[in-house]
Formats: sequence, C-alpha cells, structure tokens
Amino acid sequence: MDHADILIDVASVAKHYGEGDTRVDALRAVDLQVKAGEVIALLGPSGSGKTTLLNIIGCILDPSSGQVALDGEMVFDGKWLRGDLRRLRLEKIGFIFQAHNLLPFLTAEENVAVVLDLAGWPSSKGRARANELLDYLEVGHRAKVKPALLSGGEAQRVAIARALANKPRIILADEPTAALDSSRAQLVMDLLRRLAEEQQACIVTVTHDEKIFNRFDRLVHLRDGRLSDR
Repeated sequence: MDHADILIDVASVAKHYGEGDTRVDALRAVDLQVKAGEVIALLGPSGSGKTTLLNIIGCILDPSSGQVALDGEMVFDGKWLRGDLRRLRLEKIGFIFQAHNLLPFLTAEENVAVVLDLAGWPSSKGRARANELLDYLEVGHRAKVKPALLSGGEAQRVAIARALANKPRIILADEPTAALDSSRAQLVMDLLRRLAEEQQACIVTVTHDEKIFNRFDRLVHLRDGRLSDR
C-alpha cells in the first residue's frame, strides 16, 4: 500500500474507561489502515468496540493511547495535535449516524446546505449541491419539508446527503442503512462506492446489514476490543 494513498492510519490505539478493578478496555492496541477508494465494514457483536473506534477516527472520542493520522496528517499522538477539531471534521470527515440528527427547524434542503454554508460555499451553489444529492437519493421531492414530516427512511437519506455534501475524503457511517429497505440500502451503498472512487475517498461503515456485505472491499471484525481482518 502506497503510504500516500492511506487516508486513515490508526496505530496501537487503545481506549479504556475507569482504573483498577473497575477498568473496562473498549479497544486494545488496534491497528487499521484504510486507503483512498476503499470501502470497508466494521463487524462484531454489541460491545465489541465498533462505535468506539469509529468515534476515535472521527475525532469525537479521545483515545487512551496510540496514534491517529487522517489524510496524511497526524491528528492524535498521546494528545490531540490540532486545536480546532471541529474544523478538521468539517474539512475532511462526513458522518452518517443511525439516528439522523437533522435540525428540526430546517427543511431537508437546508439541513444539507447548512454544512456548505459553514464551509464557506456560496448559498446558491450550496443549495444546488443539496438538491443534486437529494434527487440522487430519491428524496428531492421532499426538499422543502421539515424533518417532523419525513418518514424514518426519508430522514436517513437526507442525513446521508448532508454527510456527503462537502465531498469529504473520509466517510464514517454507523448503521447507515438500518432504516432503509433493501433497494434503497443498495442505492445508498452504490452512492458511497461511487463517491469513494470518484473523489478518492474512503468509507468506514459499522453495520449488521448482511444484504450490503457484497458492497465492501473488506470486512474487518472486532471482538473484545481487538481487530481481525478476514
């Protein structure tokens, strides 16, 4: 693997809670590299550390030890090396969560475009990008609707559009197809694959959704905080 192609490089990352007899090890010396254009799945039983690892890669959760490099930049080495993690996330990372977390007072279009407003895009360009993604995900007809009036599946597709809006190189997805039927789950994974290829991005997905396993380049298994690649 050409080091220049590595977008995620996790080295000896551990995460524990508590000390002594009450200590719980959520991750134990995990090493993971994901390259540009690659789409991988994190698999494992509940409590195996999947979401913990995803949140560390996303600079949301502090590791207890180890190193994390994103898109060639060392961001954690015993401590966070960037003062503004919010800006880092906005620049490089797109998040798709199981709960859609849409802003209730904004329409679907505005929920997607707000990311681009924060990134400094002109308003008209941001709205055009938002509608392009909503159309692709087959919710363009709901662009002017607020989240309370969207179905669960529609809301999740809007959230996915929001995560992709700024063309991030790193996409982190936690059960992104859980609320979708089989055909729309395949549509979402096809979009993520196309993004990975065209934008030379990488996708890391926590999933239990067996109907999309064939869409991944690698299935990475976590058990008791340890990683096995098979």
